Amino acid sequence: MAKKNWKEILVITLANNLNNQEPDPEKKIDNKVREIQQELIIRFEKRNGKPATIISNFKGSKSDLKDLAGKLKKHCCTGGSAKDDEILIQGDVRNDVADFLRNIGHKVRGDFKK
Repeated sequence: MAKKNWKEILVITLANNLNNQEPDPEKKIDNKVREIQQELIIRFEKRNGKPATIISNFKGSKSDLKDLAGKLKKHCCTGGSAKDDEILIQGDVRNDVADFLRNIGHKVRGDFKK
């Protein structure tokens, strides 16, 4: 059995990956979020004396909810959580959240400036 050079193995592996043309996982998430297109409710609350933006009325799987929450947290550069069919974003970022959700195709309503 001939010993293969590591460069040959790398070239063969890269060629196989290019032939399969697997889509980027980030693009899959974007498409999944765009397919849902719902009417979401945005509201402001103070929880334990701290401001919080709540996104509710989400209908979908828990993984879709967590994907959307992750994108919102990244967009707003803040923390948050996703549970009980609601997304909690730390701080009063209602306008930023509304703009982001509109850009990906959702309808939004609630107490924020239009």
